[in-house]
Amino acid sequence: MIRVTDQSMSLAAQRALGERQSRLSAAQQTATSGARISRPSDDPVGTGEALRVRAELAARGQFQRNIADGTGWLRTIDSALDGATGVLRQVRDAVIQGGNGSLTQDARDALASVVDGLRADLLASANTRYLGRNVFAGTSDAEAAFTDGTPPTFNGSPGSVTRRISADQSVPVDADGRAVFGTGATSAFSVLDGIAADLRAGTDPTSRLGALDAAMSTVVSARSEVGTRSALLDRASQATTEATTSLTSRRTAIEDVDLGQAVLDLQLQQTAYQAALAVTAKVLQPSLTEFLR
Repeated sequence: MIRVTDQSMSLAAQRALGERQSRLSAAQQTATSGARISRPSDDPVGTGEALRVRAELAARGQFQRNIADGTGWLRTIDSALDGATGVLRQVRDAVIQGGNGSLTQDARDALASVVDGLRADLLASANTRYLGRNVFAGTSDAEAAFTDGTPPTFNGSPGSVTRRISADQSVPVDADGRAVFGTGATSAFSVLDGIAADLRAGTDPTSRLGALDAAMSTVVSARSEVGTRSALLDRASQATTEATTSLTSRRTAIEDVDLGQAVLDLQLQQTAYQAALAVTAKVLQPSLTEFLR
């Protein structure tokens, strides 16, 4: 015959209360943290999915940073090429003005000095830097893309600076200074040097308009290519933002709790715990025998 003692009843009541208290504690933690998964054991399948989504979010975040950096490079190059185009147009105006046969030599010398100043501006544009890197020198870490001389020396290295903007796409974010400004006797700098020399020698410089226009066309074409790459980065940025929004929604659905449901569950667990306490107190009331012990 099995005898139920007061001690066994007390232990059973304690176990039941402990289980209720544990459920109440879990409900409180869920409601206060707002997280449905606080440890992998809460939902192993959901944890695996959440880790995968978080990895994708981290990758999208890196792509967005790469896009922002690449956009900074291309905007810097675009500004430099805009300045170079303006310089070459001013030189063209000086050449046309210098072709006027009625100009005195002093006036021609003054125009030559203007061309020299514009050449210095063109060299400064060719040596534009972004975050300490030359934007026209490829992968080179030289102090300047071009070292001044007659003609200037190109210090760039083969290769291109690229930024990965998606899992399967990278975009060049620099420009080849050798292709944009030329090198040696055919460079834009040599054309300007020749124009200044013609003006000082009293020679009509308009014969160099063809070479000057070709140099300007090359700069404009390079700027157009930069614009195309900038538009590509803009589209990639928009796509990355949309993907990030979608992934964030998925992560929230997996990891975060429904607040209304969490509050309701907490109230139910509190009610159940209070009821268990009340029932236990009535069932385990001390008897007269226990008082006499």
